[in-house]
Amino acid sequence: MTMPLRNPTMTYIFREESFLIQGAIFEVYKEIGVGFLEAVYQECLIREFTFRKIPFVSQPEFEISYKGEKIPLTYRPDFVCYNKIIVELKAARDITDEFRAQIHNYLRISGFKLGLLVNFGNYPKVAIERIVY
Repeated sequence: MTMPLRNPTMTYIFREESFLIQGAIFEVYKEIGVGFLEAVYQECLIREFTFRKIPFVSQPEFEISYKGEKIPLTYRPDFVCYNKIIVELKAARDITDEFRAQIHNYLRISGFKLGLLVNFGNYPKVAIERIVY
């Protein structure tokens, strides 16, 4: 798991909520491991979030505007949890800058402040990056 260095004076936004989400992510990884498609992890997290009573919406649709006018395209992050945290899943060898840019775009469009970029393709542990916008 990739975590920022701990700074005792630093406060983390949505700390409790993100820890609960991460617990669900770790449980899914513990149960099924590495090597599946993103869609498999998505379905497993739906069940784990439900079991743990973590409020979520799966693949919500965010509209995009250009100069105040809606365009006919949307963004769909994998999850929005607690109506304020975006959770984006990957099943790739590494987390790339393109994946980070995707989260930044989701955060900018949604107005949310925290995104969790989750890579289930990482071995031997799931990788989670907190991205604050």
